[in-house]
Amino acid sequence: MSPKALFAVILFLAGTMPLFSQTGVGTKPIKGAKLVLDGTEKMLHKNWEYWEGPRFSSTMPIKWPAATDPIDGGPVISSNDPAGAGGKYGAADIVTKEKYRDFRAHVEFFVKDPGGNSGVYLQNRYEIQILDGDNTNHGMAAIINEQIPTSDAYNGTGKWNAYDIVFKAARFENGVLTEKARTTIYFNGVKIHEDQPIQQVWGGPNSGIDGGNDGGKGITDTPGGLKLQAEGHDVFYRNIWIKKLDLDGKSTDF
Repeated sequence: MSPKALFAVILFLAGTMPLFSQTGVGTKPIKGAKLVLDGTEKMLHKNWEYWEGPRFSSTMPIKWPAATDPIDGGPVISSNDPAGAGGKYGAADIVTKEKYRDFRAHVEFFVKDPGGNSGVYLQNRYEIQILDGDNTNHGMAAIINEQIPTSDAYNGTGKWNAYDIVFKAARFENGVLTEKARTTIYFNGVKIHEDQPIQQVWGGPNSGIDGGNDGGKGITDTPGGLKLQAEGHDVFYRNIWIKKLDLDGKSTDF
């Protein structure tokens, strides 16, 4: 094969295999992805809503405050909704208006202060933890209460961090669960979870969809949005994008 023909094949494959792309802070949306948060209030209110679970205690419009990026001066959104003060998760969490089954997502976050706490929920069920200073299975980058990351890739407070996630929803046949949800996650460009099954929803009914269903084990076939948690801390978000996928018969690994 000539060099020209080989280059054409590489370009074709790059266009048909969008999962194989850059990861880490600053990664731009891949082909077919939707940017859902650029750090501006306009995009926040356009693409997000409160999750009105049993503990919901805020009111529309969303009260997550606009802030200025301490690094480059650009716009960011803080998770420090007043209703979430004291770690009251579920009181003011926000979720994308669009709901998903399989997807790839990119989320950039900045923990301002030591002990900063938030979280990224896949399908408004499964939490990928954001918690400064904790390296347990309830800590930073853990699939909460189930799996610690295989590497410590956290950049620390006062710096930007990025999760790159491929998620495959649980599978059902005739309403019966046949396959657990699975995920592969890169943290600041380092693979920390590889096609890891997720057992259940943790945290009870205030945590998300199915949290109160059979102690979080009663997963249903209901699509859910990407959710960000408010726990009374200044955790900033920007550059969040999502691409819907179809992973029937496929691994989440990328």
